[in-house]
Amino acid sequence: MTEIAAFKSAFPPAERVLPKLLLAQEARFSDAPLFACGEAKLTYRQTRRAAAQAAAALEAGGIAQGDRVAIICGNRPEFMPVFLGCGWMGAVSVPINTASRGFQLQHILSNSGAKLLVIEDSLLEVLEGLELDKLAIQRIWVIGEGALPDLPGISVEHLPQTDTEATAAAVKPSDALTILYTSGTTGLSKGVVCPHAQFFWWGVYTGHMLGLRTGDVLHTPLPLFHTNALNCFFQALLNGCQQVVEQKFSVSGFWGAMGASGATVTYVLGAMVPMLLSRPEGADEKAHTVRVALAPGVPAPAAEEFTRRTGVVLLDAYGATESNVVIGTTESTLKPGWTGLLLPGFDARIVDEADNPVPDGEAGELVIRADEPFAMSLGYFGMPEKTAEAWQNLWLHTGDRMLRAPDGYFRFLDRMKDSIRRRGENISSYEVEQVLAAHPDVAEVVVFPVASELAEDEVMTAIILHDGAAPDPEAIIRHCEGKMSYFAVPRYVEFMAELPKTANGKVQKFILRERGVTDATWDREAAGVTVRR
Repeated sequence: MTEIAAFKSAFPPAERVLPKLLLAQEARFSDAPLFACGEAKLTYRQTRRAAAQAAAALEAGGIAQGDRVAIICGNRPEFMPVFLGCGWMGAVSVPINTASRGFQLQHILSNSGAKLLVIEDSLLEVLEGLELDKLAIQRIWVIGEGALPDLPGISVEHLPQTDTEATAAAVKPSDALTILYTSGTTGLSKGVVCPHAQFFWWGVYTGHMLGLRTGDVLHTPLPLFHTNALNCFFQALLNGCQQVVEQKFSVSGFWGAMGASGATVTYVLGAMVPMLLSRPEGADEKAHTVRVALAPGVPAPAAEEFTRRTGVVLLDAYGATESNVVIGTTESTLKPGWTGLLLPGFDARIVDEADNPVPDGEAGELVIRADEPFAMSLGYFGMPEKTAEAWQNLWLHTGDRMLRAPDGYFRFLDRMKDSIRRRGENISSYEVEQVLAAHPDVAEVVVFPVASELAEDEVMTAIILHDGAAPDPEAIIRHCEGKMSYFAVPRYVEFMAELPKTANGKVQKFILRERGVTDATWDREAAGVTVRR
């Protein structure tokens, strides 16, 4: 019986939900370590109890099954019990990128309809400038011992603790476990509704691809508010492993952290590998027990150099918050320059603009679907028209341009949508444009990606000023601070007399993308202008 078939047998469809997974694995692994973050370490039994206790606190706080609970918290040990507690009692967690600010954060909190906000005390400043009276938030729980803000009409208290354990809710595999907001198009951030079964399959499929073994230590420096690190928890839970969560990614401290935790598996994004390789080669790069890393989007030369220097095999893969890990490599199928093969449990096509399949070797859009029920997301929360658009003809349209070779290998080429990806973060050009357009000197603005010296993109804006306004790129950057995620603030600014447009007046961003950085472009990094986080 294959590993995947064994999981299907061990967990019948009705048991592919978080409460039953926690109970089943507690019975199997009890006092083995499951989760570690900072000084906090939880066994399988302690993790299940923490989930039940957090659920009891949520119920006492007025949260009912189906209610949304927003979480704004970095990689701290308090994050996971809240997330698991929501799943245990049937509420829906809404982890939010800690860099979200202003326009984007107001939209996320409004769209999700969250009744409770759980927030780290050091991040309370993100609430400044929000129209809280227009949100559904009734309570705020603050993680940490910092002073509590006085917010009219909202109950604010420190994160409550209880020894009481709530009874596990009767949730179904199709019930929403979490809503994860993702940028990447010209519109508002969309809340991807992820059901319980989707994360079960994330753990099964990704664990299969990585060749996980009981007792493995899965060390991630990636943020818990993203799919990757949450997926990592389910990999650990299902495979008898331990997840170790680093507070944040550090180039200088990466290998020391891996050695200290006894990591055997880790997770990096495309831009992180060139950053690690930028350091002088040293003995610490091999003073560890890491054998493999999930590393989507790493350029082939960098991947080969990384393995030579560290001994760690980098496995490419393709997945999205909306889907699962659909295409990938194993240690035996690794092919430099290629994303990988279609993984068991999925179907994929490369199609033209009318959804007709194209021949192997010809580029088109990747569309995908799953064999198993609820192995992919349910759509976008409160955005039925966007859901219908993405799932046209019953295939998830990824918006990514890829090709498939006759031997079945897929290669990622570029994004078909107007999206920007910088340092592992998706950025909505629309949301950045909304902030820039509010500057009093800006008459017209567009935002688009340009090539980075690392992998992925840098953010560039082209601006037409009102008559009489003086071009001041640093003032434009300062205007962005606190109003958007720090990573979305443009690196490049260029003032132009006119923008390339169609006969109908639509800006032709592809012309600006292809033109890229010019002698007239201002570079904030070259100018030594740093952005406040």
